[in-house]
Amino acid sequence: MHSTLIVARMEPASATRVAGLFDAFDRTDMPDRMGTRRRQLFEYRGLYFHLQDFDTDDGSGRIEEAKTDPRFVSISEDLKPYIEAYDPLTWRSPADAMARRFYQWRA
Repeated sequence: MHSTLIVARMEPASATRVAGLFDAFDRTDMPDRMGTRRRQLFEYRGLYFHLQDFDTDDGSGRIEEAKTDPRFVSISEDLKPYIEAYDPLTWRSPADAMARRFYQWRA
């Protein structure tokens, strides 16, 4: 299983609204199109963590392919009032917000 972790900034009070947007998005066929098998959202002291698990190792590439889909564009716009880039000076796409895995263990 492949995972991606997006890191950004979010006001903690926005968590319910952000979860609602993703709930609606995940009820479409977009998770299948992107190969997403599980999505988890976390908040910690103003930081936002978006963990997606994929069946295959091309998860980042599939996100890039899906980002022109109108539903992807729409949720990205809808999230803008709530999610802010961790580093707005360097952010150009979701790929710029992905954490680098430096350790993994599996049973």
